[in-house]
Amino acid sequence: MKLADDEIKAIVAETLAEQHKLQQESIDAIVLKAVASVLASLGIEDDDRKELRADFLHLRRWRKSVEQAQNYTFKAVITVVATGLMGAIWLGVKVALGK
Repeated sequence: MKLADDEIKAIVAETLAEQHKLQQESIDAIVLKAVASVLASLGIEDDDRKELRADFLHLRRWRKSVEQAQNYTFKAVITVVATGLMGAIWLGVKVALGK
């Protein structure tokens, strides 16, 4: 029984695809185990995912509020400087017109 070239190519392709699938599953399992091991060494267990997510969300909100406060502080400083400059100019004009 002789196999045609197309049949041989199909068998080889199928074999390679199955081998790739098995390798990918093996790689996925190794990566998952490594990540779980690293997280466990940091004190983060699988059950803590929801709590960890909540912690990260809280940190994001905190960071955004600090950035917003910095923005408001910058605007306030600019306003105070501009107001002081305008006041100095006004006093200069009043003194110049008063003489």
